[in-house]
Amino acid sequence: MKFGKPAQVALIASAALATATLFTACQQYTSTLTVDFLYVTSNQQVPGEIQVYEVNSQSGVLRPIPTSPFPSGGRNPIAEAVSPDHLNLYVVNEDDNDIVQMGIGTDGKLYPQNTINTAGSFPISLAMNAQGNYLYTADTYSPIPSCSSTNPCSGDLAVYPVDSTGKPGNPVFNSTASPTYWPLQLSPTDSKTILTPTSVNVLANGKYVYVTAYHPTSSVPTTNPSGYPVSSQGYLFAFEVNSDGTLTQMNNGVPITSGQLPSAMASDANSQYLYVADYKLGQITTYSVQNGMPMAVTTTPSGSLPLSLSLDTYGNLYAANAGDSTLKMYATSSNGTLSLSGTYAVGTYPVAVLPDPHGLGFIYTANFLGNTMSGFQISKNSGALVNTQNSPYPSMVQPTAIVGVPHNGSIH
Repeated sequence: MKFGKPAQVALIASAALATATLFTACQQYTSTLTVDFLYVTSNQQVPGEIQVYEVNSQSGVLRPIPTSPFPSGGRNPIAEAVSPDHLNLYVVNEDDNDIVQMGIGTDGKLYPQNTINTAGSFPISLAMNAQGNYLYTADTYSPIPSCSSTNPCSGDLAVYPVDSTGKPGNPVFNSTASPTYWPLQLSPTDSKTILTPTSVNVLANGKYVYVTAYHPTSSVPTTNPSGYPVSSQGYLFAFEVNSDGTLTQMNNGVPITSGQLPSAMASDANSQYLYVADYKLGQITTYSVQNGMPMAVTTTPSGSLPLSLSLDTYGNLYAANAGDSTLKMYATSSNGTLSLSGTYAVGTYPVAVLPDPHGLGFIYTANFLGNTMSGFQISKNSGALVNTQNSPYPSMVQPTAIVGVPHNGSIH
């Protein structure tokens, strides 16, 4: 989702950790029922904030940890990613055009480490590969001097190498086009048609990266919180990841058409299927990945204005629908088709959904206009979702994103 205005403010990062004591486990979490930590960004304060919740393994109850919330290191935190080793959290601050790396303590607390500027402006999505050595951002505008909110241009995809300590580096050099990014254009020669990215996804095998985008087809002002236009044409970009981290755009440099306004993506653990939600059409398209190219398999109704998709370890796909404030649960099949398992009411305008990182069957949504977190658990008897104890949970004002890491608490 996109909420911000143009700006660039340098972040004075906290000093690097000198000793391991900052990462020493807090004794209150040792041998307890805390099995996950969830990190929920909020864009209302300046700087933005990150609320850290502990997840109870028996009830799924969320409780903020002591000293939470933590500063996001910039304005309007809008997207997050976690390293595969669960030691680092990466936060995109849209209004400051930066990515902040934070160390994750064994007590769930956050420790600012490094900050880098994004290649373009207004970064709106962030993904990390399963190997943990590359971060990807989709930026609303490419870094073209004449480009601005009053004179918009197409967005871009940028790649950032990550070293063994989790520190992100400067964008990977693109020798075939623009030095620090890969432009998102309707064709290699069309730089005038404005395409605005909405999400980025990297397959589990790390070989391919995808970006969804749209071209506005109406100049009527929008009033929805997402900032999306009244009408649009959707596109899906496919890139192959080369051994040096550079990208090669597939399909001869041309995106494939994808609905009207693709808004979110998820891909399976076997790198076989890509699921794309469409905000305008209220549907999910399943794509089969054939040598990196997405091939449409089927479409499934999703509910009104889907803004987030996520898969759990049990083969279920979840769609958070902002328009009707619902969470849809689908069973996935071996051929990529989806079967609706249930529809559940959540807080107002959910913008993010996350299965718990420990794989215990808890599901949470961040509700942007409700200022809450909704919690569910998969029933062991029926397979349906039931509310976790005391759900919904208070959040900070306007939560925008949610990620999590597992913790080694007791499971009963």
